Amino acid sequence: MKITNRYYDAAKAHHTPQGFRNPEPSQRREGDLQRWQDERKRQGLPKPPQMGYQQFTQRWWQPADLSGSDDSIWWLGHASMLLRLGGRHVLIDPVLSERASPLSFYGPKRRTPPPLTVRQLPAVDVILISHNHYDHLDRRTVRQLARRFPQATFIVPLGLKRWFRRYRLQKVRELDWWESLTLGELTFYATPARHWSMRTLWDRNRSLWCGWVVHHPALRFYFSGDSGYSDRLAEIGERLGPFDVAALPIGAYAPRWFMQEQHMDPQQSVSLYRQLQEPRVIPIHWGVFELADESLDEPPQQLNLALSEAGLERHRFHPLKIGERIALAATS
Repeated sequence: MKITNRYYDAAKAHHTPQGFRNPEPSQRREGDLQRWQDERKRQGLPKPPQMGYQQFTQRWWQPADLSGSDDSIWWLGHASMLLRLGGRHVLIDPVLSERASPLSFYGPKRRTPPPLTVRQLPAVDVILISHNHYDHLDRRTVRQLARRFPQATFIVPLGLKRWFRRYRLQKVRELDWWESLTLGELTFYATPARHWSMRTLWDRNRSLWCGWVVHHPALRFYFSGDSGYSDRLAEIGERLGPFDVAALPIGAYAPRWFMQEQHMDPQQSVSLYRQLQEPRVIPIHWGVFELADESLDEPPQQLNLALSEAGLERHRFHPLKIGERIALAATS
C-alpha cells in the first residue's frame, strides 16, 4: 500500500497510510448522507426558532465588550472563542464571515451576526484551529487575521499547515493528538476528538481534527472542538485536568442516527461534563449556523432537559449569549 500520509505512524490507531481516522468503529452505511438530505427536505427542516429569527437574536446575541484587562473568555458564536490570559489573547476557530462555505453566495448562512470584527480585536498572539471544516476554518477571517496580526502563531492539527502557505504566515505549528507547544506561560495541547476533515472532494481525512487544552497559571481550559461522544474524551480530563472551564458542544446533533458519530447532543455533553468533574462549561456549536435538523433555539432547551434528567439542579453548565464573556476570577 502506497503511503501518502507524511506523518504516518503505524503505532498510532488514528493514523492511516493515506491520512487519519477515528479509532471508534463506524456504523455509517453507503447512502446515509443522501437519505438524511432527502428526509430533511421532505420534512422542511430545520424549522425557524419558535419566536422567529429576530427574537432569537434579541434573546441570544450582544456585541462583545472587550474593555478591561482582567482574564476572561468570550464566546463569539458557534465554536469561535477569545481568551485573554495575562494580557495575551488566544483565538479559537475564528469564523466571522457571513457563510460557512467556500462560496460567498451559497452554503450555510449566519442567522445571528458576529459580535465583533477582526478590526475590533485586540492584539492576538495565538490562533488555534481544530479542523478544516468551513464552520471552523474560514478563509476570509484567516486572511484578515494574517494581515492584521502577521506575528501571531497559528497552531493546527497535523496536515493542515500547508493550507496556510498562501497567507505567508511566519509561525504555523502542527501538533498530533497529545502533543503540546509552550509559548511563555501558555501551553497548548492537541487532544483527541471523534470527527473527520474535508474541504474538497479530494482531501477527505487527509488532515487531522482535534480539541484543545490550554494551561496557564490562571486557567486550565478544555475546548472539545467538533466531536461525537467517545469514552476516550474522559481521558483528556484524567491526563490534563481538572479543568476550570470547558467549552462543550450542544448543537448540530439531529437526526441522531446520522450525526452521532461526529457531534454530541446535549445529553452526551452533560455526561462528559460529569466525567470531567463538573467544571464551568460554556456551551458551543449552536446559535449561528443551521447545520443539522434541530431549530436554532432547541439546543439550550434540550440542555435544560438533559441537566434535569441527570438530577443536576445545581450545576455550572449555563448557555452564554453570543458575545458574552465570563471573568475567570468569577469561576473559581
